[in-house]
Amino acid sequence: MSEDKRFCYRYPHPAVTTDNVIFGFDGEALNVLLIQRGMEPHKGHWAFPGGFLNMDETAEEGAARELKEETDVEDVYLEQLQAFSTVDRDPRERVITIAYYALVRQKDYHVIGADDAADARWFKLKELPPLAFDHEYILKMAIKRLKERIYFEPIGFRLLGEKFTIDELQHLYELILKEKFDSDDFLKKMLSLKIITPLSEKAKGSSSEATQLYSFDEENYKRLKGKGIRLEF
Repeated sequence: MSEDKRFCYRYPHPAVTTDNVIFGFDGEALNVLLIQRGMEPHKGHWAFPGGFLNMDETAEEGAARELKEETDVEDVYLEQLQAFSTVDRDPRERVITIAYYALVRQKDYHVIGADDAADARWFKLKELPPLAFDHEYILKMAIKRLKERIYFEPIGFRLLGEKFTIDELQHLYELILKEKFDSDDFLKKMLSLKIITPLSEKAKGSSSEATQLYSFDEENYKRLKGKGIRLEF
């Protein structure tokens, strides 16, 4: 079989793409990274960074490559969300996309629109433009997964740095879960789990109890995770 026939198949079959739902925390709000499409279909519309999978790469490699090419964001831990296969989701042809998601600190990444992306920027979840393809549905599923995961994984701690106040931690959990918690109850819960440790220092500019600094106890978290930890508020 000739080299150019190596990947041929006699029956019609779909193309495969990857899409990246990158959530970013800027200290105040939860945002999502979008690119403005520079070509048809949906030229000028906003969408997730992504594109067609090459023949010699895995889905994860393709997702990371497209993210780097279109936004200059790299070295992000991407977790697979799910495949989306609605028959008419792409007007070009039959396309199945494998979506990935990640949660990052925005200040750690400088975003630049490149390749076939005319622009790239962060948008607040409450102020999103209309999205191309079925990306509104993909976003909905990614937010749902994020909410589910926060009960079992310390994803919030990775966004706050080594030292943080309980108010900062509570604010992040409230943003993700879209719930309001009683401050005293939230602190008691976190302390009872022993996954945060009070430090001997406080946030600069104040001596009040509200600005007590804490750190994440990763070793104790791993021990609790082995027992099946679930955060309940």
